[in-house]
This record gives sequence, structure tokens and C-alpha cells, in this order.
Amino acid sequence: VQLQAFGGGLVQAGGSLRLSCTASRRSFSRYAVGWFRQAPGKEREFVARINWSSGGTYYADSMKGRFTISRDSTKNTVYLQIDTLKPEDTAVYYCAADRKIDQIFTAVSAYDYWGQGTQVTVSS
Repeated sequence: VQLQAFGGGLVQAGGSLRLSCTASRRSFSRYAVGWFRQAPGKEREFVARINWSSGGTYYADSMKGRFTISRDSTKNTVYLQIDTLKPEDTAVYYCAADRKIDQIFTAVSAYDYWGQGTQVTVSS
């Protein structure tokens, strides 16, 4: 599975962005898709995950409220909506696919395929 994340950009604090993750060559139907982010000098951290077939979602505790993960099966695309952006949301955001769909995994090492990342920069 080849993943591509896009939709990042430079936004002012308080604004919103919707990131997209698409898969080429294969449908997401047998995967769970997660979003992660990595700020400069920090480790990559889990944001949210969606089970493609069931639609079930899971969020990191610190991401609940302003982040919404969703999918569009007609477009084979997973979205991450980020509202009320803060400067501390500045990071490269990555999407990743996990073949293990029966449990919820948040570790970077659990995911099998990764996209290239999209930069989100929030100005104050």
C-alpha cells in the first residue's frame, strides 16, 4: 500500500485544516488507518485511528475534542479534521496503515505502511 498525505499548510491560530490520506494500488478495506504527528525535535506521536471496515475511531487522550478522523469509502480517503488550531499543533502529520484491525494500536512500530507526511504550521 502506498499512502499519500496532503492538505497541510500555514494557518493562523484558531483556524482549521482538513488533512487527507489516500492509498494507491489497494483499498483501505482491510486496514486500520492512523494519523501521527511529529514536531521538530520531538518523537512521532499518535493522534487518531480509524478501522476502515467498521468505522470505529480511537483518539489519543490529548487529541480528543479538536481532532476528528473520518473516512470516505467512495474516495478511498481518510481525513483528519483539526479545529481551533494552536501553534503547538505545528508538526509534520503522517498517515499510516495497519493490517492488524482486531485491536487498537497506537505505537509507531505497529503500523505497516506510511505516507510521506504533510507539514502543518500554525502561526500565533
